[in-house]
Amino acid sequence: MILDINRKPVVLFDAENPEHRSDYAKFIETGSWIHCDRRYEIYNVGGHSQAMIQRQLLEYYLRQEFVAKKQRRKG
Repeated sequence: MILDINRKPVVLFDAENPEHRSDYAKFIETGSWIHCDRRYEIYNVGGHSQAMIQRQLLEYYLRQEFVAKKQRRKG
């Protein structure tokens, strides 16, 4: 229902948050945010919201892969 969008809380998307990543994965799979119980706001310096989410996720996963590997090698 159209009015339901106003009932969902608005949160700032955080790629570090596993729930946020899961919601975005469902969006990619279904092409819809209907399953999501929140609306995402994106810290955006210009550009499309979906592109900003993708950028945040890319940065998150790159940190996970490359920073974690460096720390393991040093330890």
